[in-house]
Amino acid sequence: MHLPLPCWNSGTELSSPSAGSRSGKMTRCQVVAILLLSFLPSTAAGTSLPTLVPRSTLQLGRVRFSARPVLELATRCDEVCVRREAALLPQDFQEYLFYETLYANGTRTLTTVELSPGEGGTERRWPKRRTRRKRQIYGTDGRFSISGDHFLMDYPFSTTVKISTGCTGVLVSEQHVLTAAHCVHDGQDYVKGARKIKVGFLTPANGTGRPVMRWARVRRTQVPKGWIRSLNSISMDYDYALLELRRPHRRPHMELAVAPAAEEMAGKRIHFSGFDSDRPGELVYRFCGVEDETAHLIYQHCDARPGASGSGVYGKVWDPVRHKWERKVIGIFSGHQWLEVGGEQHDYNVAVRLTAPKFAQICYWIKGDYKSCQNE
Repeated sequence: MHLPLPCWNSGTELSSPSAGSRSGKMTRCQVVAILLLSFLPSTAAGTSLPTLVPRSTLQLGRVRFSARPVLELATRCDEVCVRREAALLPQDFQEYLFYETLYANGTRTLTTVELSPGEGGTERRWPKRRTRRKRQIYGTDGRFSISGDHFLMDYPFSTTVKISTGCTGVLVSEQHVLTAAHCVHDGQDYVKGARKIKVGFLTPANGTGRPVMRWARVRRTQVPKGWIRSLNSISMDYDYALLELRRPHRRPHMELAVAPAAEEMAGKRIHFSGFDSDRPGELVYRFCGVEDETAHLIYQHCDARPGASGSGVYGKVWDPVRHKWERKVIGIFSGHQWLEVGGEQHDYNVAVRLTAPKFAQICYWIKGDYKSCQNE
């Protein structure tokens, strides 16, 4: 999507008794920044993650698989929406981390969990840049098609897979794929095709011309309860799901990391590859800078088209153990959001942040043992 930047020199100001400026007024750009500013999670080196312990598992009724797949999620958010998310209590987040497990035979369960904060795992506020930018129009497509057998099988492009419902996913273990929840569930029911969902691996052409997609079956699908809500209250905050393959794959996978603030990533950039629908049969790569961020979302202007949803968003994160910058998945590309501020709409493409609780949940899904996730 070609999107304009949200702030420009319009000269328009809004009255605010608590703006903190000498004039007592804020620009629209500052209003956007303040509304988007929230507590950003950080797990310092050597500290443990929150503890996510399963408590009970309830057998649910069989699934209808009546929902239609959505290749491009679009939501709206205004001042009330932002404040409502900021006012959530710890017990609210714990309930959102309850999760459903859908098995290949159509049965499903609901698992409740208990979330306890880890040592040093408290949230802190990151400083934000208060900049004013001239309005720009993105007229050039910033995506790159990855071609050639060598590049397709080269890391990190080889970790990108296609979901049979039309989305993209990323390999995060020897047997697990992370994708967007809306690729398998619309908030009320699982989408058609979710029962027999498959994961596609783009393989070299071997002299036949175009690359070939090899499909693997999925054993089970897990979705957080934070996503499984009514359509009227649907939110991008928990738009992620994990697919477990029936058999391990033989490709390298990307490691996960709790998403740091953009200022802590190399170049303040994010990257992701996906199977955009306007370039069938091709793997499409892009990168861009982070425009803004909240506790749960990363706002950016990376060009994307339907089909890219579920792509693993990664950045170069400093690894204190290896003493070098490492590519790690810090989010999942979700879709598009119109943010309404002061009667004006600002367009963004949005990725879901991997906060410390979400990281702990996904780690438990992968490992099946919360204790082994404590020092990840």
